[in-house]
Amino acid sequence: MKNVIVGIGSALVDILAHETEAFLHKSGAVKGGMTLVDYAIIESVVSDLKSSPSIVPGGSACNTIIGVAKLGGASRFVGKRGAEPMGAFFEASLVENGVEPRLLQSPSCSTGRVLSIITPDAQRSMLTYLGASSEILPEEIDENCFKDAAVVHIEGYLLFNPALMLQSMALAKKSSARISLDLASFTVVESNKALLDRIVDEFVDILIANEDEARAFTGHTDERRMIESLSSRAEIAVLKIGSRGSCISQHGNIFMVEPVGDGRAVDTTGAGDLWASGFLFGLVNGYSLEKCGKLASACGYEVCQVVGASIPHDGWERIRKLLD
Repeated sequence: MKNVIVGIGSALVDILAHETEAFLHKSGAVKGGMTLVDYAIIESVVSDLKSSPSIVPGGSACNTIIGVAKLGGASRFVGKRGAEPMGAFFEASLVENGVEPRLLQSPSCSTGRVLSIITPDAQRSMLTYLGASSEILPEEIDENCFKDAAVVHIEGYLLFNPALMLQSMALAKKSSARISLDLASFTVVESNKALLDRIVDEFVDILIANEDEARAFTGHTDERRMIESLSSRAEIAVLKIGSRGSCISQHGNIFMVEPVGDGRAVDTTGAGDLWASGFLFGLVNGYSLEKCGKLASACGYEVCQVVGASIPHDGWERIRKLLD
């Protein structure tokens, strides 16, 4: 039985720091977006932090796959890490969280890292050094990565490596898995629109976006027109609208999913990633789209109540009650 949810993306270590709007402006990060930087820049900004950061395993697809494992799903993560202690920490964390690691190693490049600057409005803005994760070659991804895969979830950040993105999607499609794509960031969409148009039409079964990403992808500003446009491109389309919930469409039939909680957030890091955990877990386990959306909203809510993308034990206990 094909029941594994496979994530492909950047193996990154998250550095999470609470800072002011002034610090964010000085850092050069785009508010709410993701900016690629080299190692020297990210280390320089980290050295200027006024707060003590938290350091945890991360990366968009990795966060999603860890969430799937926490829900009890079979999960695998495909990526590339450095050979140094930070890379060993990343891999050990996957195993500890119940994820099967399928990690390549770079002998010369450090494990990638993301500095997430969290401002008082709970928005996160990212400076990303891809490190070893940017060295994955298309030929290093083979059919074994997708053995028993029901869904292959690919993060939009992989668009910065077009050959790898195309190889991964072609092999995933060959394995008969459904392909899920999270658009990741409006800055990613804006930088890769032509390639994105191509791969969505050719490969994607499940298309996931927030408002900013959907606006950049569709060119629309009205929510109804955004979800209609997304749904015309994929069998299942998701438009996440923050504290107001989400819209889900299948074959053009659109329904709303109510948010969980009162909309307040401590930190939005990982909100979309964990939303995808609940949704894809539900989909693979045969839940209705309504129940998938409800589970997804609960995961997204719980991760917004803590700093970082790791939901604590009591949060998972509340989420698991929805599985009964």
